[in-house]
Amino acid sequence: MSESSKTADPQSLSPREENFLVAERRAKLARLRRRGEAFPNDFRRNARAGELQNQYADRERWDGAALEALHRKVRVAGRIRAKRTMGRVAFLPLEDESGRIQLFLRADRTPDYEELLELVDVGDLVGAEGSLTRTRSGELSVVVERLRILVKALRPLPDKWLGLSDIEQRYRQRYLDLIVHPEVREVFRLRSRLVAAMRRWLDARGFIEVETPMMHPIPGGAAARPFITHHNALGIDLYLRIAPELYLKRLVVGGFERIYEINRCFRNEGVSTRHNPEFTMLELYEAYADFEDIMALTEAMIRELAEELLGTTSLVWEGKKIDLGPEFRRVRLEELVAKHHPELPRNRLRDEETLRRYASAHGIVLPEQGGWGKLLLELFEKTIEPALIQPTFVTHYPAEVSPLARANDEDREVTDRFELFINGREIANGFSELNDPEDQAERFRAQAQAKAAGDAEAMPYDADYIRALEYGLPPTGGLGVGIDRLTMFFADRSSIRDVLLFPALRPEAD
Repeated sequence: MSESSKTADPQSLSPREENFLVAERRAKLARLRRRGEAFPNDFRRNARAGELQNQYADRERWDGAALEALHRKVRVAGRIRAKRTMGRVAFLPLEDESGRIQLFLRADRTPDYEELLELVDVGDLVGAEGSLTRTRSGELSVVVERLRILVKALRPLPDKWLGLSDIEQRYRQRYLDLIVHPEVREVFRLRSRLVAAMRRWLDARGFIEVETPMMHPIPGGAAARPFITHHNALGIDLYLRIAPELYLKRLVVGGFERIYEINRCFRNEGVSTRHNPEFTMLELYEAYADFEDIMALTEAMIRELAEELLGTTSLVWEGKKIDLGPEFRRVRLEELVAKHHPELPRNRLRDEETLRRYASAHGIVLPEQGGWGKLLLELFEKTIEPALIQPTFVTHYPAEVSPLARANDEDREVTDRFELFINGREIANGFSELNDPEDQAERFRAQAQAKAAGDAEAMPYDADYIRALEYGLPPTGGLGVGIDRLTMFFADRSSIRDVLLFPALRPEAD
C-alpha cells in the first residue's frame, strides 16, 4: 500500500496500516537525512498564495500566455494538500496561511522530477521556485523549476472529504483541525480582530489598558471557586484570579479614571459548551459614571464592533436572528420573574418560604442555602434566562448576590447592577461600584459567614481592599464582558470550545 496516489484517512486506518504509512515516510526522511536535506531553514519566499491569486484574479487579462510573458519568478512555501500525477506532469496544490496556489511540475522543467514525486507526500511543507502560468482549466499555477522539501510530515493527514469526524479529536489535536478545516482558522482570525477592535474602541474614548496580578493572596472579585497554587519562596498559598475587579478598583482609587484589562480569568468549575475553567474577559472601570452610563457604553460598543467587523448589526446565532440595531431592552429582574410566573404573588417575591414552596410545587430545584435574593436569581436563571433572545439588559439584582455593587438609593435590598443577555447567554455584567467602605465591610462579613457555612463560591474578607476604599473610591461604573461568548455570538458558534484554541478536556485515554 503506497501513499503516492491517494490521501489516507487515519480515522479509517487500522493501527497496522497507519504504522506502515508512518514507517514509509520515516524511510523517506532517512533518505533526506543522508543527502543532508532534512529540515533546512534557508528557503525564503517572496510571494504568498493568496496575494498572487488576488493580483492575477482577472483570468481574461491574465491568461497563460500573458502570465508566461511576464517571466515573473516567484518563491512560495506551504503545505502540500493533494497530489495528482499524470505521467510526465504532476499537480500539487500548496496552501499557506493566505490561501492556495497550484504547483505544476513537469518532467522537462523540474529537475529530479521522478525522485521528488517519490519523496513528496501530502502534508509535507515545501518551498517551490518557478514562473507563473495558468493551466487549461484556468488554475493559477507555478511552473516549478526548483522544489525543496522543508519538512517531511511523518503522519498522514485525514482524508480531505471526510475531515475529522470526531469532535473531541478536533479540540484535542487543534493543530490537525486547523490544517484540515481552514474555516476554523477564520473563527480565530475573527476573535483576534474583535479583541484588537475592542482595544481601539476603548483607547479612542480615553481608556488606558493596564495589567493586574494573575495570582492573588485572597480570591475575590466574583462568586466562584478558585484554583489554588503555592509559592515556595514566600511559603504561602496563592489563588489564580477569578476576576481582576478588586485590583482594578484600587487603581481607580489611585487616580486612574478610565481603565481596562483584557486577560485570562480562572474558575474551578465544570466544563460545558458554555464554561471553560480558564476564559478571557474584558473588565473596565470609569470614574464619575453609574450603571446607566455603563449600559449605554456596552450597547454602543457591541453594536459598533459588529458594524466594523461584520458590516451589519443583524446577526444570526444558532438559527436565531439577533438585531443589534434597535435600543436594547431594559427590564428589572423582579419584573421578569413576575411576568413569567404570574402565580407568584408580586408582593411575595422577596419571601424565602414563598419562593421555596413555589419552586417545589413546580419541580424547580433551588439551593438549600441562601435568602430570597439567591433563590430569586436561581428561579430567573433556570426558567427565564434561556428565553432572552434579543439583547436585553436585566437590572436591579438583589444585594445578596451582588456583594460589590452599590445599593439602589430607593430600594436598598437591590443594587444598581445589570447583566446583558443575548440568545439566552450572559454576555456582560456591570454595575455602579460600591464605594462605601463600611457597607462593603459589612457585605464582606456576610460573605465570610456564608463561606464558613459551606458556600465555596462566597468571597473572603479583603482587609486591604477595605483600606483602599477608606482613601476614597470615586463614584464609578464597572463592566465585565466575556470575550469568548462575544466571539461565539459574532462567529455563530454554539460551543465555547469552538472559540478556544485549546479548550479544557479530560486527559486522553491510554
